Formats: sequence, structure tokens, C-alpha cells
Amino acid sequence: MRHRWRAPLLLAAVLSLTWGAWMGLLRIGWALPLPWPDQLILHGPLMIGGFLGTLIALERAIGIAKPWAYAAPLLTAAGSAALVFGPPGPLGPALIISGSVVVFAVFGVVLRREPSLFAATMALGVAAWITGNARWIAGAGIYRAVFWWVGFIVLTIAGERLELSRLRRLRAPVRLAFVAAIAVLGLGIALTIGWPESGVRVMGGGLVMLGAWLGAFDVARRTVRQPGVTRFIAICLLTGYAWLGVAGAIAIVTGAAAPGPRYDALLHAIFLGFAVAMIFGHAPIVLPAVLGTPLRFRLAFYVPLVVLHCSVAVRITGDFVDVLGQWRAWGGLLNAVALAAFAANTAWSIAETRG
Repeated sequence: MRHRWRAPLLLAAVLSLTWGAWMGLLRIGWALPLPWPDQLILHGPLMIGGFLGTLIALERAIGIAKPWAYAAPLLTAAGSAALVFGPPGPLGPALIISGSVVVFAVFGVVLRREPSLFAATMALGVAAWITGNARWIAGAGIYRAVFWWVGFIVLTIAGERLELSRLRRLRAPVRLAFVAAIAVLGLGIALTIGWPESGVRVMGGGLVMLGAWLGAFDVARRTVRQPGVTRFIAICLLTGYAWLGVAGAIAIVTGAAAPGPRYDALLHAIFLGFAVAMIFGHAPIVLPAVLGTPLRFRLAFYVPLVVLHCSVAVRITGDFVDVLGQWRAWGGLLNAVALAAFAANTAWSIAETRG
């Protein structure tokens, strides 16, 4: 029964992803139906707060094993539903920020149980999420709040990977390098409030440092030599870290702090190239925990991953060389194809297991 009532929360996250991706395709020029024109601006909030936020909140609630922690994914899912189905207003953002506050409380419990660098890193990520949500509710443009949301996703994933790397007993200089990377990243995000372009460039330095650290010290460097699903997970992670480095380089060179092609390249290198690769890689671990059903791995799982990386490459290349935006449009469509293919492949594997 416990797994059965987790499934609707996971479904809510997938619906947020679906509608957010639909909005994204509209924004890059595809002629698709749009029930409410005001929703075009919701692409980012639905993808980050509705999809990624609900997934992370659900994962943390399962990890802490406290009933009250499930209020977090419930609130973010309800907030996403309010954004999609309700009239424009403060209800959806208020529910999402409430969910993010509950996630922060979860990490408060984790830190009291076991004070650690990895838990502190993830707590900082959630604090960045709350800050970005607060700026969004206060009326700041989403293009200002989004850099705080970058901190949320990047720091949360980095903290999770550090947690899995602790068995290696990393030396003090290695841990110090990790702290330096997140400090530079946090400084850059904070600077975007008053000095947007300079802040983005500093943030880019932090992304490059963190991507290099993860690529060098994550356990995926070793597990990539193992066969089957273990290798698939490691490839997802290592290719995602490469995109994090690309995003950092784009940020350093362009200082892209306002909407435009370079800004599109920066954000989608992070939220698609990095974050979605992380989701592909963690799905074989997380989904069985959420649904209570083993996930049968097949080589077909590599197909959406290849399509994802190719589509991100096409999109970002188009952001720099294609004035008319056709490459961006086709890259965006292939982004959606990769997500749909991964969802279909996963559903097929679950059905095979249950059958």
C-alpha cells in the first residue's frame, strides 16, 4: 500500500514534465495547441518545481521515512496542478515554495541525525530553491529566479553523488576542492542579484570546477567498467558531468544573464544535458524504491540517452550558429523525443517485470 500511494506523486511529476515540455516546444516555435496563452511563461517553473522538485522531494521523503515528509511532494504536485489547471495567481507558486520549505525541514532532520558535508550541500541546494521561489513570488522575472534554481539542481545532485562517494574515504584536499567548487558556484548565484553578467561568469567557474571534480572523483569512474545496468548508470553520470562543464564554459564566455540564444544554451546544457542525464541514470535505482517493482534493464535504455545528448548538442550548436533558430527548434523536438522514449522504455520494463 505504501508504494501504491507513492505512484500518484510520481505521476504528478511526469505530468508536470509533459506539460512543461509542451510549453517548451511552443516557446521555440512549434505550432501546438495552447489552451491558455499565459501559460507559456510556466515552462521553467513546471520543469523545475513541478517535475524535478517533486521527484527530489519524493526521494527525500522515502529516505527519511517520516509521514510528514510526504507533504513536500504533495505540495509541489498540487502547486503544479494549480499552475496548469487554475487561473493565473499566487496559489501555484505558494504551494511550490511551501513544498520546498518542507524539503528543507527534511534536511534539518538529516543534519541532526548525521552532520555531514553531503547533507549540508543538499540543504544549501534546497535553500537556493526556496530563494529562487521567493524571488519568483515577489515578482522578479523567472530569468532572475532561474539561477537560484540552477543552484538547487546542481547542489542537490552533487551532494547525492558525494554521499555515494564517501565509501572511498576521500582525502582532505579532495574534499576541500569540492567545498571550493560549491563556494564559487554559490557566490556566482548570489552575485546575479546585483551584477547579473558577472554573477553568471563566476557561477560558470563553479560549474566547471564542480563538473571536473565529479568527473574525477565520482564512483562512476570505477563502475563504468562493470557490465549491465551499472555501466549504463555510470555512462549517464559521466556524460552529464561533461555537460555541466560545457554549461560552465558557456557561462564564463557569454555571461548570459537574460533571455536569448546564449541563455538558452546555458540553461539547457544544465537542465537537459546534465540534469536529465542524471535522471536517466538514477531511474533504475529510484523507481524500484518508489514503486516497489524491480526495473528490468535492457540495452534499449541507451537509445534515449544517445538521442538526449545528440539533441542537446544540436540545440546548443543552433544557439550559436543558427540565426533563424531552426536548429534550436529541431533540437528541442528531439529533446522531447528522448524524454518520451525513456518514459516508454521504462514503462515497458516495469510491465515486463510485473507480467
